[in-house]
Amino acid sequence: MKARPFLAALLAVALAMLSFGLAGWWLLLQRSPLALQHQALSMPLAARFVPRTAPLSLHWLVGPDEPAAYARAVAPPRQRRQAAAAADRLRDGAFAAAGLDYASELSPWLGDESSFALLTPPGSGEAPGWVLALRSRDNEGARRFLQRFWQTRSLAGTDLQITSYRGMGLISGRGALLGQDPQPLATALINDDLVLIASGRGVLEQALDVSQIDELNQAASAPLQKALQRLGEGVALLTARPEAMEQWLGLPVGDESAAVELVLALAPQGSGLQVDGLAQLRDALPSLGPVNTELLRQVQVAADSLAFLTNPAELLAAEDANAWSSLLGPSLTQALKRDQGPLPALVAAADSGPLLWAHQSEGWLLGTRGDRPSAETLQPALEADGYSASPLESRGQTLQAWTRLESKPVKGNPDQLQAQLAGARSSQGGFAWWGQGLAILNQQYEGRRAPQERLDQLELLGSPQAPFQWSMDAQAAQGLLSRWKLWRLVGTLSSSSLTPRVDGVALSLEPDAPDQRSLRLRGLLQLHA
Repeated sequence: MKARPFLAALLAVALAMLSFGLAGWWLLLQRSPLALQHQALSMPLAARFVPRTAPLSLHWLVGPDEPAAYARAVAPPRQRRQAAAAADRLRDGAFAAAGLDYASELSPWLGDESSFALLTPPGSGEAPGWVLALRSRDNEGARRFLQRFWQTRSLAGTDLQITSYRGMGLISGRGALLGQDPQPLATALINDDLVLIASGRGVLEQALDVSQIDELNQAASAPLQKALQRLGEGVALLTARPEAMEQWLGLPVGDESAAVELVLALAPQGSGLQVDGLAQLRDALPSLGPVNTELLRQVQVAADSLAFLTNPAELLAAEDANAWSSLLGPSLTQALKRDQGPLPALVAAADSGPLLWAHQSEGWLLGTRGDRPSAETLQPALEADGYSASPLESRGQTLQAWTRLESKPVKGNPDQLQAQLAGARSSQGGFAWWGQGLAILNQQYEGRRAPQERLDQLELLGSPQAPFQWSMDAQAAQGLLSRWKLWRLVGTLSSSSLTPRVDGVALSLEPDAPDQRSLRLRGLLQLHA
């Protein structure tokens, strides 16, 4: 009986030590650079000064030195200095594009929020203006920056104008930033902790106007607030409207964009980057039918690229266009035509899904249900291109192949003919497999190796019911990104090519709202550590 008080006291001490240990570990994680992976999204202060109709806005929600600290934390020990330096170069390049030197002008005072927005001027035909919002760590830092900012440009010959607008002091003039040609500039200091720099007094007045009217600015936008709640986490927030999606983001939108607005959240994940977004659509997305991912478990070939499409015929619909075909149709059509032969495009256009599309060194492989599309459905189009169907035996399985004869004269035999293969089809376990050649169909038949790395990428996206899923290895991802306008711009800002660091990319799309007018986008950019 005497032992009970002692044991109770010992247990209480142990629980107290455990509680203190857990609290200390929690505080350590909160202060760790790795906490950026779960940074909660919040409405930035600068959103009050950004119109809802702004073509493009980018809000950076963490301190300017934190990306370098994160890169150092996730990099291997021998590469930590290089990883941090690469993050710093990108930061410095971004501010240099706005004509600001981070080390000498911003580092002493810049806080956890930096925002950039393009503003459409009221007059038609005018070039869009821009506004940069920088939040200070303290009340004096922003004020000292503005004093030095205009003092330096005044000494360089800039004529300054000091005016008052909506009760706030504005300074404007034609300044030259870091040796650039003189351009109209205007600044304002908001509540001693937010600096606004704009491409002219008119643009700055426009930003100040919308800050006074909740119905016009981003901060009071109910759809944007709802999007932040849905996305949840991120270190950066990007919004784009159709006029900026093609020009600045390099996204094809066509004459009449299916998307009204795009909201993206960016968050680090390991050594890479995770993208989570919502696109508000002009028209509702038609149903593509139930998502059955059994084909992903049946594929047995190594793949440098792996795509899953629930209803490709609907995505490629040209005569009866819909929101899906407007968003994905043109890009998907181009991608299918890049594969050799007419068969991939014909199978996809005739398939109500699901469709699996893999690619490797031996060529392409398509997987469909065993009964649809039938070979007979595609026969007229193939015959029009000169291909004829014939049975073929290969390693114990009966295939159907489409070939046509072509003249291939060689020295000594001017009449030599060669059979060109459009593709072949086999049946296995209730599924049909269409291959560019016999080698890849034999791989699938023998079941040597599943594309586990590509499947793992899709699993990391966390969207198993998405009707469109796509993953690719380093080489395929580098080829795709090297053609993307925005990626090339980021490489220019970082003063080095980022493409060789790319280790893989994955993407998924799925409806998000019950009314089918919102599209959820998830992306994963994997980088070499």
